[in-house]
Amino acid sequence: MSEPQPASDPRGTAPAPRRLKPAPLLFEPPEATSDPEHFFDLESIEDPKELLTRSTELTLAFRAAADRATEFQAMAAAQLADPKRFDRLPLSVIAERADWTEDYAAKMVEFGRGLLRSGGGSNLDPTD
Repeated sequence: MSEPQPASDPRGTAPAPRRLKPAPLLFEPPEATSDPEHFFDLESIEDPKELLTRSTELTLAFRAAADRATEFQAMAAAQLADPKRFDRLPLSVIAERADWTEDYAAKMVEFGRGLLRSGGGSNLDPTD
C-alpha cells in the first residue's frame, strides 16, 4: 500500500516531503486498557490537527513494531527448523505454534534464514 501524497500547492510548487518519526510505543496503565474507549489518550485530544498528528505517529510506530516482530518470528522459525539442531521442529509444529499454515511457515523459515545470513532484520517481505 502506498503512502498518501501531499496535495500540490495551488501556486504550482509541491511542498517538501515531511518525514514522520514513529512515536514511542509506551505501555498504557492497566486501568486505562480496561476502558474500551481509551486508546493511548487519543480520545482526550480535541484539536483535530493534533489528533491526526498523534494518531499518525502511533500508526507508524505500530507498523514498525509489527514489521520488526515479523522479522523476529521469521528468525525464530528458521532457528527452530534448522536441520543441524537435534531438537529441530517440523514445519507443521512451527505453523501450529505461530498460528500459520504450513506453506506460510515454510516461507517464514526461508525469510528467517535470509535474515540470519544477512545479520538480522532488514524489512524484507516474507511473501516474496
